[in-house]
Amino acid sequence: MSRAVIYETFGGPEVLELREVPEPHAGPGEVRIRITAAGLNPMDWGIAAQPEAAAQFGITVPSGFGFDFAGVVDEVGSEATGFAVGDRVYGGALGRAVADFVVADTNAGTAEALLWHTPESISDEVAATLPVAGMTAAAALAAIDLRSGDTVLIGGAAGGVGVFAVQLAKLAGARVLGTASQGTFEFLRGFGAEPVTYGPGLADRVRALAPDGVSAATDLFGTETAETALALGVPPERISTVAAGANPPGGVRATGGFDAGPDAMARITGAILAGKITVPIAATFPIEKIRDAVTQQAGRHVHGKIVITL
Repeated sequence: MSRAVIYETFGGPEVLELREVPEPHAGPGEVRIRITAAGLNPMDWGIAAQPEAAAQFGITVPSGFGFDFAGVVDEVGSEATGFAVGDRVYGGALGRAVADFVVADTNAGTAEALLWHTPESISDEVAATLPVAGMTAAAALAAIDLRSGDTVLIGGAAGGVGVFAVQLAKLAGARVLGTASQGTFEFLRGFGAEPVTYGPGLADRVRALAPDGVSAATDLFGTETAETALALGVPPERISTVAAGANPPGGVRATGGFDAGPDAMARITGAILAGKITVPIAATFPIEKIRDAVTQQAGRHVHGKIVITL
């Protein structure tokens, strides 16, 4: 037997249970990973709490929990290519990541194949934070064709995706204004962003910070930043949102992690190795404390990522 976090009904952290489950094994074209770390994302507890959100991802209860993981390959199925026993890897497994073992497809042509080799100098805890946040940030900036010289407004800049988006935007040569609460201003300044308080009056505060205007924007939380950018005259094709569903305001570009380019993770890990991107880990929790970890993250006042260790 092995362990996995399971929920049988939708709800808050209290529905999450650490259970003994049958040990999975790698089939043809698959590898099994012994998980050492699993990074949490808002989408994880959003899916567990809201049947409507779960349905969008094809998840029904009972279900496992989490997406991002890192670990070591310990079983290789027939016809599996590119990975060997002992390889350190990281990747994504929707509704299955917070568990002792994850079985992953190695066929790059399938939607299930989100698996990469972990660079030697990147820890499993850091690798486990990368897939959702890194790919989403890369997709959000690619959708607006961010380039050197832009002044970009990033909504939700202090969140898990935001810290990647801010740093990627700075690397691209953009000036970054980031919406956040007052308590995160110094945190954001550490990444080179100019923080601005979200909420009513945002457009006026942005005008004061950037009297020459904003040329691009991405909204990583809700639609306030996208709507503000439209009001400031930013063309809709230079505004992206990751949280507005299929009907973003004013024709702005809806995107998400699965729209990231094939080189997104290599660019991000390369920047981490070069010391150009920092991954802030706010807290780590053992798998037995999954409810505490999700409770802390759901409060949305975490400066950085939360990681489950196994």
